[in-house]
Amino acid sequence: MTAAKTCFFYSLCPFFSAFFSYLHFGEKMNARKWLGMGVGFAGFIPVLAMQKGASELLSGVSFLSWPELSMLAAAICTSYGWILLRVLVKDQAISPLMANGASMLIGGLFALTHSFLIDDWAPFPVTAQNASAFVQGTLAMTFISNVLCYNLYGYILKRFTATFVSFMGLLSPIFASFNSWIFLDEPVSMIILASTGIVSTGLWLIYSAELRQGYIIKKQPQPSKAEAPSL
Repeated sequence: MTAAKTCFFYSLCPFFSAFFSYLHFGEKMNARKWLGMGVGFAGFIPVLAMQKGASELLSGVSFLSWPELSMLAAAICTSYGWILLRVLVKDQAISPLMANGASMLIGGLFALTHSFLIDDWAPFPVTAQNASAFVQGTLAMTFISNVLCYNLYGYILKRFTATFVSFMGLLSPIFASFNSWIFLDEPVSMIILASTGIVSTGLWLIYSAELRQGYIIKKQPQPSKAEAPSL
């Protein structure tokens, strides 16, 4: 599969999240939220068209191959995973650190077992000359992705809905383009800047709609010293 098709399937996550949020939390989609999703999805398309292999995006529309079905299933499972995480951290009062730590440990064991069954472990999947780079890259990826990002997702889900958080994932290829500009000296086109503005507009529409519906928890202002009750 091309990167374009992969991005396209994962861009469907907000729609799956909206459906699962309706089933689990009774969160309804109104016209403003549908408009926000449409605007954001439209802003994502130009960035998608810049991906390698984008010309093959609509090939085989009459059926889906097994890899494409697998990516679609992965997008659905990812969306449902955010729903379950929100249930744990919001309704069950479980710490995001505990929820993420347990899921990463169990998921990692499953992935390691799958690697042992599928990959070539004769005698070890990482050669000795590449061991140092493998350890450094793995530690950096673990800290950035698993420690920082996923735990931040867990805390964010205490206040925002899974639909809104999942929709923010449409900004991923845009940020990837900015990172390529910073670290790889790749030029940033006006398409990236325009798409950022369009997707951000869609995010604002969804945020304002969910704020009116009461799905987003407002931060309570702290009482001043003058207003604090005396003992």
